Amino acid sequence: MSQKLEQEESAARTAMADVPHKILVMSGKGGVGKTTISVNLAYAFAAMGKSVGIVDADLHGPNVALMTGTEGHRVYGSDDGTLMPAEAQGGVRVLSIASFLPDSTVPVAWRGPRKSAIIRQFLGQGNWKGVDVMIVDCPPGTGDEPMTVAQLIPDSDGVVIVTSPQDVALLDSRKCVNFVRDMDQRVLGIVENLSGFACPNCGHKVDLFKTGGGERAAKELDVPFLGRIPIAPAMVSAGDSGKPLVADMKDDPASLMLTEIAVNLERGWNDNTNQ
Repeated sequence: MSQKLEQEESAARTAMADVPHKILVMSGKGGVGKTTISVNLAYAFAAMGKSVGIVDADLHGPNVALMTGTEGHRVYGSDDGTLMPAEAQGGVRVLSIASFLPDSTVPVAWRGPRKSAIIRQFLGQGNWKGVDVMIVDCPPGTGDEPMTVAQLIPDSDGVVIVTSPQDVALLDSRKCVNFVRDMDQRVLGIVENLSGFACPNCGHKVDLFKTGGGERAAKELDVPFLGRIPIAPAMVSAGDSGKPLVADMKDDPASLMLTEIAVNLERGWNDNTNQ
């Protein structure tokens, strides 16, 4: 290992050790709403009075910037090399590769070593002083980026795994649980997203992607089930507008469930502290 690599890894671990709570958000496959869950959990913690940071480790699909309203915000480094995150609504600090690209249509065509280097920089050089809760939005799957994040934050509170109720998504979420365990990380639980749709006119519920599969997978794998998030048209419009649902529509059923998940995660920290 080169001296520079050792220094970057040491800086990342040191910086993250100073953040009291770190949550990694992963999914076994794409298209299950992982970034939506990451961003809304961050805003739920912010609404609870926490200082929150988000690292967007999904370098090929950096959508955190759009969903937090920080797309187009440039991120600059200070004289000492510290990266100053973009500040979103509620004071949430965001570091995403989107802030370094000329525009949102430019692809990130990088191989593993370069991606790992950027993640080390985001974690180790970001201005995270005073942050209470760090959310790391990992790309789907079990490749370089999630491995790098897990290795650089060995003392994380654990991993939230996002799935949809489809059988194919559940199969991949089971792989994700085993990956997390192999990386010596704790599984905080499974969130079943896209779980049912209620017609806004008549209230009739339709299970477009089935329902209950995430809870069954959690029981089979002996991990906590954190809750079901229904399909909410308001969630889509809120994310596209850069105003996450939990900040913009606090009484929406999906918003209430996401807030409940954040409250339960905080309760778990407090319980562990008191033991």
